[in-house]
Amino acid sequence: MTRRRPLLQQLLATTTLAAAPWLPRAAKAQFAYPSKPIRWIVPYQAGAGTDIVARTIGAQLAIDSGQSVTIENRGGGNTALGAIEAARAPADGYTLLSADSGTLVFNPALYRNLSYNPSRDFAPVTLLGRLPMVLLVGPASGVKDARAFIDDARAFPGKVSYASAGTGSPQHLSMELLEREAGLEMVHVPYRSAAAAVADVAGGQLPVIMCDLAASRRFIPGGRLRPLAVANPVRLAQLPRVPTFAEIGLPRVEAAALLGLVVPANTPGEIVSRLQQSVASAIHNPAVLRRLAEFGVEPAGDTPSRFAALLQGESARWHPLIRDLNLSLD
Repeated sequence: MTRRRPLLQQLLATTTLAAAPWLPRAAKAQFAYPSKPIRWIVPYQAGAGTDIVARTIGAQLAIDSGQSVTIENRGGGNTALGAIEAARAPADGYTLLSADSGTLVFNPALYRNLSYNPSRDFAPVTLLGRLPMVLLVGPASGVKDARAFIDDARAFPGKVSYASAGTGSPQHLSMELLEREAGLEMVHVPYRSAAAAVADVAGGQLPVIMCDLAASRRFIPGGRLRPLAVANPVRLAQLPRVPTFAEIGLPRVEAAALLGLVVPANTPGEIVSRLQQSVASAIHNPAVLRRLAEFGVEPAGDTPSRFAALLQGESARWHPLIRDLNLSLD
């Protein structure tokens, strides 16, 4: 079995190759890329937010590269099925994996026996974008602002129930973060998807959820969901009148679902570098930027090293909370 290099070694290889202008032309020619269709694995069902982002960027990547980009949905196992499929693929740059916070940050802390290892099995390519979390209440809630919601929840510990996309999801952990920072005690009601959780809050079955705009945006204009605060350093362009948690005195309540791109470990550094540049260019195409903005996605396109550093920081931030909550999914 091929031994996979650790993440740091992969990043060093990427940097070394990308910064080697002295390589002979014959050596560079072997990295002609892409020269055939690209397979992009999405570990969610078609129509999910991650799927929409991949299809939006993938369509532009296909136009720019002249090669077809096929989106392959491999949902299940809390993204593990898609991750395993990608990890087993040839390390040639022609199999990509949409990897979010769950795949790369949360799962290693939630599973004692995870069937893949993010740092061993994958090389980071780029952060595609961020989905900041928003505190949303449904039509059954009478509160008009975040401070009133927090005061009510604090006054009635254990009486307020909130929905999430499942235990250990960004929606769940962001609300746990709010509970800790605001001194609240609420009841978690996990669903099997963000869409189902949001629909029940909008329908009045549960009063509140912390969720991204990709899953909740269609309920906001008609008033079925009311945004109270955003877990972001700055206000969102889509919700300019909604304050950040920092503005109401909770500066440490920052949370976002990260949408990233990885490839199998040992993918040549030159290919990783070229892929990152191509994907970043596709992301910043004006039509793609408009489409991402519609879904509440903050576009990125960072270098592999910056993406790796972000993942390390997120792991350091969220793993202690997961341990303190004694969360486990196996």
